[in-house]
Amino acid sequence: MFIFYLICILLFVQNSLTEYNDYQKTSIMAASNESLLWGTYRPNLYFGVRPRLPESLLTGLIWFGIENISSFDQIRHACDQGDELDEYSFKKHDGRNFAIQTLSDSENNIKLKTEFLKNSEGGHGGEWAVRISGTPINENEPSETSFLYYFGLEGDGSIELVNPLNKMGLDNPVELEGETPDLGQFSIILKDDPNNKVSSNVPPGTSPLTDLSKIQYWGHLVPDGDVWRARELLQNQLITKYQKIVNDPQAKSLPPPQYLFTLNNEVKKDSNFFIFQKMVKGSFQFDIFFQSKSSPIHLDSESLTSGLKSKSQEFDQRFEKTFGLREKGFDDGQIYFAQTIMSNLIGGIGYFYGSSIVDRSFTDSDEDEEEFWTKYRKAAPELTPPKALFTATPSRPFFPRGFYWDEGFHQLLIGKWDNDLSLDIIRHWVSLIDNDGWVAREQILGEEARSKVPEEFQIQYPHYANPPTLLMAIKSFILRVDNMDNKNIPYTDDIGELIFSDHILSTTDPTIISSRYISDKGLANDFLKKIYPKLKLNYKWFRRTQWGEIKEWGRRARSREAYRWRGRTPGHTLTSGLDDYPRPTPPHPAELHVDLMCWVGFMARSLKEIAERLEEEDDFDDYAKEYKNIVANLNDLHWSEEHNAFCDLSVDEDEESIFVCHKGYLSLLPMVLELLPNDSPKLGAILDMIYNPNELWSKYGLRSLSKSDKFFHTGEDYWRGNVWINVNYLVLSSLYKNYAVIESPYKKKAKTIYKELRNNIIENVYKEFVRTGYVWEQYSENTGAGLRSHPFTGWTSTVTLIMAEEY
Repeated sequence: MFIFYLICILLFVQNSLTEYNDYQKTSIMAASNESLLWGTYRPNLYFGVRPRLPESLLTGLIWFGIENISSFDQIRHACDQGDELDEYSFKKHDGRNFAIQTLSDSENNIKLKTEFLKNSEGGHGGEWAVRISGTPINENEPSETSFLYYFGLEGDGSIELVNPLNKMGLDNPVELEGETPDLGQFSIILKDDPNNKVSSNVPPGTSPLTDLSKIQYWGHLVPDGDVWRARELLQNQLITKYQKIVNDPQAKSLPPPQYLFTLNNEVKKDSNFFIFQKMVKGSFQFDIFFQSKSSPIHLDSESLTSGLKSKSQEFDQRFEKTFGLREKGFDDGQIYFAQTIMSNLIGGIGYFYGSSIVDRSFTDSDEDEEEFWTKYRKAAPELTPPKALFTATPSRPFFPRGFYWDEGFHQLLIGKWDNDLSLDIIRHWVSLIDNDGWVAREQILGEEARSKVPEEFQIQYPHYANPPTLLMAIKSFILRVDNMDNKNIPYTDDIGELIFSDHILSTTDPTIISSRYISDKGLANDFLKKIYPKLKLNYKWFRRTQWGEIKEWGRRARSREAYRWRGRTPGHTLTSGLDDYPRPTPPHPAELHVDLMCWVGFMARSLKEIAERLEEEDDFDDYAKEYKNIVANLNDLHWSEEHNAFCDLSVDEDEESIFVCHKGYLSLLPMVLELLPNDSPKLGAILDMIYNPNELWSKYGLRSLSKSDKFFHTGEDYWRGNVWINVNYLVLSSLYKNYAVIESPYKKKAKTIYKELRNNIIENVYKEFVRTGYVWEQYSENTGAGLRSHPFTGWTSTVTLIMAEEY
């Protein structure tokens, strides 16, 4: 009998794991459907392309000046604020088949343009092409530049150079042939424009080591997982060559940089990494083609030129149809700005695959002890099995990875532009919710992602939470479905074909491709049914791990609903998303956090609405009861009559419960998450706080912390005064949808605040974009100047939605 029960348990565990793995696999396969396979950039690079596959072909662009030997220190590859580029931004990006990016590099006197086009025909994800061109910024002194493009294959498959090898270089064009299980057979062609000029500044008597009119090359066998180190591989190869020349006793002098920093022109046996180099002077252009053997028609230079032109026009028309900015009175410059910041958000979408680091050695119960943050715990980090994530990223140079807190804001804009692309991303994130209901707030998958993260921030803890903003994006999706007439509109299947009755037709209509889930309510409900179990698990995890104590500290409330962020330190509550925002000091198990109470309430209401849609009656009743209790306890526990504000709680030296009030973004959560009725006097107090120039109001947006707070602009000064666009967006959204439109004693004031705040945000972010070429992580409440990370192409891009009044 024991053996029988043991077998049953093992079968249950196996089935559970199989179901989870099948869910993960189905999610990834759906997100990696062939029509989107080649639509992914490597957002941490200035330019690079990869398919949405765990191991496959990775490509990237590298360049540096060759005016003198010191120029070698100015290699450009991964986005880095230290490079001090004047600008790098996508001007147009449709998220699937087309993108234009410009990069301005004054230090190397070159302005670049990358133009990407994809053709989805064929059975292996289609083809793509990129045109890389450049012009000198100072045309009176045309620069000499080394441009390199690489291709690295990881996993199963092969790739080979077709051209005959020549120590002087390769003739134009260069061709590679390869094959992988997922991509099938393919060719890669690199074409050098015949009008490109090469350096002629070679001293008389110099013995040329290579022919600079040709394309230089290097092929090497690189271990799987190391292709991303392309810059390091290049530097090692060039430094080795440099040292060999310098140490040559026969050498009387060093050759010019044009020759000194060229590749070795060799290919090692079984190479899976190829890099090609061209020295250019002045303006130049290259075309690169990935051609699939399964595609009936191949992209070439002529079709690339015509395709880019038509896609650019199509983008402009679609953008106006989607956001209606010209109709709202915005001028060409402002529309260009809105297009750019949306395109940069989409250009920051990437596919990540790899293990993360998780420490399960202590849990939420460990934080129930006093002075829990001072207790030494031996860290026991472990690498998880590899996972995949298709996600937008907040900042290409600073935060090129997935953040749960940010992603909900990202998908508000992406979903408005391309609903189905957004659902792919949401599905990926939901698939990461584990069987306990936890999802890591920061997704640092693989060594390449970890290379951009300080070691102390790499470890994730399975009792740490983050604001569940993904539900905002899911709610927006549901609103799009409900606002769409449920006509029998054809929709595309997962390989990008148009299904209508019994006929299969080809389509390239971006409106149809991007809106199949809002054109068919049955399909929309199927999507919700698939993600609902994981969302429910995540909600239960919040309630279980982030609970807060009421009775032990003598507090009175109508139910047990109370919550506390785990992961607190004296200076930070990173898990809240508000980092250094002032909290009770020192941390204490008696704390209750008003923002977390609001987020759990928001979850309950959101899941209640989904449960109603899916006819989950028992769940609906549970969510409705819990939401009612949360709203009641929000008022019972967190409202301070003395401060006329919602506040955190802690205890004093006598273990008596006290309010800890720091007016700012924390105080706004009951309003922005719409937990307050329109006629509540507490709403009136919040509006007064917002509109008070000595509290939150500034000419450039709402301050994150009140000007009157003793911690205003102190310490790290991250969330202690300056303006963040995400919370300003939430304020505007709640006013626009609710408080400024529904009759109440506060409607007039809410409407005034909405109009002025909207204008202030748009004008300042646009002004700084014109002045600096970038959008920023935050803005000075004093001057409006952009601050910290840039380009911050994450939630700052919601300004496009603010302009369109799409909340």
